[in-house]
Amino acid sequence: MTTTKDAARSTVRATEELLLGLSHRIHAHPELAFEEERASAWVAEVLDAAGFSVERGAAGLPTAFVATAGSGPVTIGICAEYDALPGIGHACGHNVIAAAGAGAGLAVAPLADDLGLTVKVFGTPAEEGGGGKILMLERGAFDGVHAAMMVHPSPFEQTSMACLAVSHLDVHYHGRSAHASAFPELGVNAADALTVAQVAIGLLRQHLPHWDRIHGIVTHGGDAPNVIPESTTGRWLVRSRTLAELADLEPRVRRCFEAGALASGCSLEIEPVSPPYSEMRHDVELAARYRANATELGRRFVDLPKEVAERSAGSTDMANISLALPTIHPMLGLDCLPAVNHQPEFTAACVTSAADRAVLDGATAMAWTCVDIATEEALRDRLLAGVRADG
Repeated sequence: MTTTKDAARSTVRATEELLLGLSHRIHAHPELAFEEERASAWVAEVLDAAGFSVERGAAGLPTAFVATAGSGPVTIGICAEYDALPGIGHACGHNVIAAAGAGAGLAVAPLADDLGLTVKVFGTPAEEGGGGKILMLERGAFDGVHAAMMVHPSPFEQTSMACLAVSHLDVHYHGRSAHASAFPELGVNAADALTVAQVAIGLLRQHLPHWDRIHGIVTHGGDAPNVIPESTTGRWLVRSRTLAELADLEPRVRRCFEAGALASGCSLEIEPVSPPYSEMRHDVELAARYRANATELGRRFVDLPKEVAERSAGSTDMANISLALPTIHPMLGLDCLPAVNHQPEFTAACVTSAADRAVLDGATAMAWTCVDIATEEALRDRLLAGVRADG
């Protein structure tokens, strides 16, 4: 096994320039959800050139792909994300995720048949809103996959991501415009509707458990101060610990938006942006193998107290994959505090030497975990049998 892992690490080292160039190129050309035409093509081209069979436009999504190498009985999925955030680019480090995923695929592919593996690298669009992985899962792209993995940049190294279920909602109010000074009585103010809704949500927060989250923005509040706004829109996220708890919370939030419509006389439309993202189930055995491999590479993990981890939770559509099959989602520390995800300072941190090392270490640790799956009989047999080891 040591010889096999050495071979995987040698492949990552041999492709270092390629992988870091890929990470930096994606970072320099940020693309939003479902618009990742260049990033998707660049990652797919790297895998295609290495001999993968690449299905572009997978699951009916133009910026998704599935790249396959090997033909063994155990199929492992490695997920690559590459969408950016509006305004602040790759402030969640998806450039690192994409390059590390490609690197892990390149490292395992030459070994796959001898190990009895099939390796699939999934190009997954729209993690930041849109749920690309959920759509791919629902449309069968992950059928036959025995285990899935990815890595994600963070201020510090962690074995798993603290994760909340989330609904993404677009809210639209429709009223009637009028001259705000001469004929205000003729207007139906859609901005008032959003104001009432936001006040109601603020009051609702007093009565929620500390793990629940409600937050959003006004994306259109009107066109001119002397015109009563006829139409306003906003995007809101509603989060709770599980899909079941989210199903209890979301109707309460919707009633806050309904209150805005009732008070102002506007009509209301609420549209889901994507299917709900679920809670995460980490496969503890796979996570332990990954942690041991990453530690061997010199990574140093931080084990946050439970209450701190709960407060720093995010959401991901990888969680929905974790409900369907054994999955891990470890975090790659960039040693960048006080910069944290979704800040411009974190965008800058994702093309530093620490981020470059994270690409290479993440690729190698995932590749080594794939080797463990192939060579540890009990682990391999469990995954083939579809048995979970959830934490």
